[in-house]
Amino acid sequence: MELRDYISVLRKGWALILVLALVGVAAAAGFSLLKKPVYSASAQVFVSTQTSGSASDLAQGNTFTQQRVLTYSNLVTTPIVLLPVISSLKLDMTSDELAKLVSADAPTNTTLIAITVNDTNARQSADIANAVSQSLTNVVQNIEATDAEGTSTVKLTRVKQADVPSAPVSPNVPVNVVLGLLVGLALGVALAVLRETLDNRVRSEADVEKISDKPIVGGIAFDSKAAERPLIVQVDPRSPRAESFRTLRTNLQFVDIGTGARTFVMTSSVQSEGKSTTVANLAIALDSAGFKVILIDADLRRPRVAEYMDVESNAGLTDVLIGRASLDDVAARWGRGNMVVLPAGPIPPNPSELLGSRAMQDLITTLEAQFDYVLFDAPPLLPVTDAAILAKKASGAIVVVASGKTHKGQLAGAVQSLENVGAPIAGFVMTMMPTKGPGAYGYGRYGYAYGYGIDEDDKNAKPKPPRAAAKRKRVGALRRAGR
Repeated sequence: MELRDYISVLRKGWALILVLALVGVAAAAGFSLLKKPVYSASAQVFVSTQTSGSASDLAQGNTFTQQRVLTYSNLVTTPIVLLPVISSLKLDMTSDELAKLVSADAPTNTTLIAITVNDTNARQSADIANAVSQSLTNVVQNIEATDAEGTSTVKLTRVKQADVPSAPVSPNVPVNVVLGLLVGLALGVALAVLRETLDNRVRSEADVEKISDKPIVGGIAFDSKAAERPLIVQVDPRSPRAESFRTLRTNLQFVDIGTGARTFVMTSSVQSEGKSTTVANLAIALDSAGFKVILIDADLRRPRVAEYMDVESNAGLTDVLIGRASLDDVAARWGRGNMVVLPAGPIPPNPSELLGSRAMQDLITTLEAQFDYVLFDAPPLLPVTDAAILAKKASGAIVVVASGKTHKGQLAGAVQSLENVGAPIAGFVMTMMPTKGPGAYGYGRYGYAYGYGIDEDDKNAKPKPPRAAAKRKRVGALRRAGR
């Protein structure tokens, strides 16, 4: 992953990172509030050696003292020192339990011993520190060697008395909160990166480009009302989503397919990626631009074009291929332009054989001579081979990819199925692209903004209730009258 990829991951996963950071702060604050405060008190002992006073004796005594200081500091946590402390302070604990509260430190090149006691009781911590320092002094005087007069050659003097601490040393709330925040942020970033790494869905154009070098000829943003108004170019031609289909129309005109004919098979990896609505809206957009276009429903398993275009579906492509009817008998002129719709007709028992037949090749040749664009709505590539067989006979296949739904493996498999039969890929169309967030699809990149061409009065006007059903009846009546 490059730096921009990590930045994109952080932008996508900012909510997760924020939640985990807040959880880290809350956990740290809760831990600090629930934990008992610990107070620390410290006493200091000075170790000296009695000498005759000559320079050599002083040097030897100083060296001896520094060597003994480490030994004395280790004596602090032994029972011989701690048991008298327990007895004098009447502590309800053993020497081993007291040893866990006491620590001793002897700084290098000094003859000082710092005795520190950490306890949940502030006064008790000071009392224990002072008692331990006194007990250590007594023990050393008893166990160390004495001179001829019976006096110990080593002397310990308490130079600092432990005072009752006024504030606890633990928990340190600010430090704990900062640590909780850092841990939460680290976990959030790690999970965001892990989620992005394990995510095998196609979510952006970059994901498609990693699978195939064929161009992306269009992008359609997600519309929650797409099911209610599938033919957006016809129903609301001034909407941004309708403009995206006109952009697809423009881009398709400049796709270099190497042949004079422009016969395209619209397909996808799996079902429900929006291929049927995409090809229907593309056909309407081409028709509105003055092109002669025919839309053919070649999905002989689950046909949808007749339903979307509101045409009769009793007869269609199947009848033409088996010679039961002619093209003029079953094709219906749609709208006021030069657009013709050929429904699928009856569902045959052998769709693949029909689409790969000589009759289909002859039909394509005939249609290419009559129309500027021949558009097929074909089944998905992975479940069946129909689209790959048909694309082999056409100028190229346009593969629809649903952002956030299509798996990368599925798209790779679909591309491979086309390449296996030698079918050319004209390009890809991304559908269901998000309109918000770091990976949002913006119409502005194509030169159009959301409010382009919309009057202020239209913006402020209240939306009218949908009357799609009544409109379909009127359109159907006009078509039947025209036929």
